[in-house]
Amino acid sequence: MAKQFSTLSDGHRDFIARQQVFFTATASADSRINMSPREIGALRIVDGNTALYLDQTGSGMETAAHLRADGRMTIMLCSFAGPPLILRLFGRGDTLRHDRAEFAAMFAAHYGGDLPLGTRQIVRLTIDLVQSSCGYGVPLFDYQGERAALENWHESRGPEGIRASWAVENGVSIDGLPTGFLDP
Repeated sequence: MAKQFSTLSDGHRDFIARQQVFFTATASADSRINMSPREIGALRIVDGNTALYLDQTGSGMETAAHLRADGRMTIMLCSFAGPPLILRLFGRGDTLRHDRAEFAAMFAAHYGGDLPLGTRQIVRLTIDLVQSSCGYGVPLFDYQGERAALENWHESRGPEGIRASWAVENGVSIDGLPTGFLDP
């Protein structure tokens, strides 16, 4: 049976820390729903009602377009090992572009170190509802490690090639919604 909470508990945070992947889902009123898997190393829980993740350059930018148009976002984590559980974080999201002062401050405070080559933005979720459910239907999987493909893709293009791909692939969503990423 699903249980709802107004904030993340210590138990929820412990569960999140043990996971290897999370999923984000966004949409606007008139767009396709986008759901994307993300590697857990990108996720940070700031407090009981704020989550962040470091967004890397990829083939599209649906999340930014949807957040700009609508703002709704859900992060989902599910247990592929150990006791079954699904945890959903519902709320409103926004983006902090890599070239903005707020991004630099947030990166320093929650990630530190060197900025990964393909970084586009930090996505911030302000959580208004936490829901847990049984997860009995989630299969068991063995974690083997992270793929190097995205990092290799970033390195093969270099900073200028990544910027060039932004101009081609990151200005609008697949439904034609502006991402705002290329705005001055």
